Amino acid sequence: MSRAFLCAVCLLVLATAAASVSPPQAETEAERQARMKWWTEARFGMFIHWGLYALPARHEWVRSRERMSDEAYAKYFAHFDPDLYDPHEWARAARLAGMKYFVVTTKHHEGFCLWDSKLTDYKATRTPCGKDLIKPLVEAMRAEGLRVGFYHSLLDWHHPDYTIDVYHPMRDDKAFIEKAKTRDLDKYVDYLFAQLKELLTEFGRIDTLFLDFSFPGPKGKGRNEWKSERLLKMIRELQPGIIVNDRLDLLDVPGGWDFRTPEQFMPREWVSVDGRPVPWETCQTFSGSWGYDRDEPTWKSVPQLVAMLIETVSKGGNLLLNVGPTGRGTFDARAVDRLQGIGAWMEKNGRSIYGCTQAPADLPRPANCLLTYNPGTERLYVHVLEWPLGILALDGFAGRVEYAQLLHDASEVAFTEKGGEAGFMPGSRGKEAGNTLTLRLPVRKPDVEVPVIELFLKRR
Repeated sequence: MSRAFLCAVCLLVLATAAASVSPPQAETEAERQARMKWWTEARFGMFIHWGLYALPARHEWVRSRERMSDEAYAKYFAHFDPDLYDPHEWARAARLAGMKYFVVTTKHHEGFCLWDSKLTDYKATRTPCGKDLIKPLVEAMRAEGLRVGFYHSLLDWHHPDYTIDVYHPMRDDKAFIEKAKTRDLDKYVDYLFAQLKELLTEFGRIDTLFLDFSFPGPKGKGRNEWKSERLLKMIRELQPGIIVNDRLDLLDVPGGWDFRTPEQFMPREWVSVDGRPVPWETCQTFSGSWGYDRDEPTWKSVPQLVAMLIETVSKGGNLLLNVGPTGRGTFDARAVDRLQGIGAWMEKNGRSIYGCTQAPADLPRPANCLLTYNPGTERLYVHVLEWPLGILALDGFAGRVEYAQLLHDASEVAFTEKGGEAGFMPGSRGKEAGNTLTLRLPVRKPDVEVPVIELFLKRR
């Protein structure tokens, strides 16, 4: 397909999109919360980073890190053939892990497209694979009850009009830079608009969109280069209910983003803007790479990952946990092990995650524990990270709890309030009402990665 034809198609698609976009309607806070309700209740999603970089298997930024030319990187395009790809297996793994939505890389920074885009030949259908990889995955995930999310890179190291910047693989090649001076970023942005229109019109309802990323400045690319306000306007017009992340460089624009995205770190508290808590989602990896990295050694354990999920929800956030499939289209054995481990915990304890959020401020977190709270059921969940010797004291909880149980097996946890332990009886209260609720726990830690105590709070 010729470059001239591609540009003509991009301009036609973009013109059609621009003509159909109306000014964004004002959204009340209640309307925003209703639009995002499924997302804030889901709490746990699967990120999938997959592309040509699965073949070198040494990080998804391998082309930039190793300064690979188009010619050097072309061998991966020529050999991309994920013959073991089974989207139903991926979808089932996500569901059994307890995930409620997924976000897949339709195109990463390398520019390679996993769907059959009409705007480029740099796509899965032109490789030995010969198939659209996104459509069957969307269908499989929906069949398992998961919401659909797309990741799409604003960067594109393959496109002939994408200008050289600090991340481009050829940024140190003087001859390449000189030749690239005639590139027209506006033509690339037309392509960006047109491809996003494809993604948002050809796969049914898209629930969430993760755009990545902006780096504004004299030598960078931000809202002006991406035409971000117009791009977001088109996105919301094509998919009115969609939830969009915060990487279009529109943090100061009303409606310019729906949630914040701390990456590869855990915020100390609920993420806030101007002193107000906002929706947020931390995207995290099993190891130090998003794409499949064969030799990466720093894999987190199942207990670490479960604790990460709990801590995220305890601070009012979502966890988007990444899997990097192999070049043959399978999940690495280490990823399968972690997903199964998390799933085993979620099967018995998911009630402490779904629909939950940060605990009320007047219920302080006990030492070595994390708290989550379901405001709909008025139940508080105490996640015990280090199992105590038979007793767990909850300061500030006296008079607030009507019943307690271990969540994984619904076995009762007896308790007393301050002053009542001398005449201990299951569920009794001491003669002298105090401020501390004391839980009587089994001495031996239950056979659960992180045991959870479910507290039924008294309705006020």
